[in-house]
Amino acid sequence: METLLNAGAPVTEAALAAIAHMPSASLPALMDDEFARRLSDADLMRIAVLLARKSHDEGGCPIGAVIIDNATRRIVGKGHNTLVQENHPYNHGETSAMRDAGRLDFGRTTLFTSLSPCEVCATLLHMRGVSRVVVGDVTNASGTEPLLRAKGVEVEILEDPQGIELYARFRAGNPELDLEDWKGLSATHRP
Repeated sequence: METLLNAGAPVTEAALAAIAHMPSASLPALMDDEFARRLSDADLMRIAVLLARKSHDEGGCPIGAVIIDNATRRIVGKGHNTLVQENHPYNHGETSAMRDAGRLDFGRTTLFTSLSPCEVCATLLHMRGVSRVVVGDVTNASGTEPLLRAKGVEVEILEDPQGIELYARFRAGNPELDLEDWKGLSATHRP
């Protein structure tokens, strides 16, 4: 089957946006294996940031995540935070991407997240055996990287300036929603 994103296609911002917005199950119709292998870690982080922007544009918290198969570099799952959109307290970017990936051996995957994971997501990542986590923003939030490393997860920091700026702007404009996402709705009522 002929794909739009193939061995000869350049990796552009428009291509990454198409990948971010197309359902994961449909990605083989958009890009072939050679194109997937050419996606760098920075490209995959940019897809996570584009997913974070999607959440923000929907009125939610700007956090996105992408999961790839380590051997093929094919995207097996992706998602964004839908706390607001789905009224779901723990459908964070990481959990959304894992739900999209479904039942698979996460020990053969890498998860790219636009923001340092919360404690719940970090626990899920090591419980499911994700072998590597790449974090795109430790400027606005950090703290679970040592926990992940202590549990045997390889952690890399690959900060994305657009993602950092997006989350900083969100946090400044929506402090209560930011607090709710990290600590729950009860935290917004405490003095």
